[in-house]
Amino acid sequence: MSTSAEGPKSSEHLTPVRWGVLGASNFALKVSLPGMKRGPLTQLAALASRDTSKARAAAQSLGIPKAYGSYDELLDDPEIDAIYNPLPNHLHVTWTARAARAGKHVLCEKPIALSAKDAAALVDVQRETGKLIAEAFMLRSHPQWQQARDWVRSGQIGDLVGVQMAFSYFNRDAEDIRNRKEAGGGALYDIGCYAVNTSRFLFGREPVRAMALVERDPEFGTDRLTSGLLDYGGAHLTFTCSTQAVAYQRVIALGIKGRIEIEIPFNAPADQPCKIFLDDGSTLSGSSAKITSFPVVDQYHLQSEAFSRAIRTGGPVENSIEVAVGNMRVIDALFRSGESGRWERV
Repeated sequence: MSTSAEGPKSSEHLTPVRWGVLGASNFALKVSLPGMKRGPLTQLAALASRDTSKARAAAQSLGIPKAYGSYDELLDDPEIDAIYNPLPNHLHVTWTARAARAGKHVLCEKPIALSAKDAAALVDVQRETGKLIAEAFMLRSHPQWQQARDWVRSGQIGDLVGVQMAFSYFNRDAEDIRNRKEAGGGALYDIGCYAVNTSRFLFGREPVRAMALVERDPEFGTDRLTSGLLDYGGAHLTFTCSTQAVAYQRVIALGIKGRIEIEIPFNAPADQPCKIFLDDGSTLSGSSAKITSFPVVDQYHLQSEAFSRAIRTGGPVENSIEVAVGNMRVIDALFRSGESGRWERV
């Protein structure tokens, strides 16, 4: 059986937010910024790189009118309302804080920091500046995740007792930022953070303790294979993430009366429909699962529009800085467990 879910409702008539972008990474140019460009409330107004020619080329490729040869020049632009920060992980806290203190709201890519302590410093910055700071977990804006959470909350699968997640890809490029330990590379920071964030999203509470097994690359020092277990108090998350395994991703939420399966949970395609499964478990083959299909959407478009709307209306953001600090507390505990070999309190 297949049904179709309603797409997102149109934006209110609000003044567009003028966005500046820090850096010209391949991820930003090819994945997130094309989606952000689609939103009527999101106006990509400027882009900065430490290389002026690179900034101009990147801005031109996306139709962004202004290009700057330094990040500070962009932050000094009085016409910019908000900053999108997709810089390497180790630069997130520094430039997010500088942007907020320059009077800009900030949407920062995940992980927002490399420790809970550093993330918590941004709570103080938000309080000091009055500017919104949020971590860019775009999937929370996707209707397939909102539907999954609604099913959990409404009891469609009974009590949620377990979430299983896998996320992997293969990359041994020594020049890639994801393989540089000093820059915050590795599987847990890059993709394991999704398992932490989305399990908290589904359970609606915080885990109390964490355990992990960590296998590090002998050359890079990054975690290339991390498996974790989170104790939500009578319910569990189990996950495996890897930067050196076959490309794969899947999420299964197990309740006492049914299960939810998300086919492409994290890199939801922006050019084809997505589908999730609701199964009462009456057949082990999965033939009893009901399929819900979602119209084509771009989760980066939805995310930036939601953040722009929060700026203009004063409403809440989905993945606030406080939520981001909670994610880093769990990641810290997982890394500690990887070293100690024991359960670690979150």
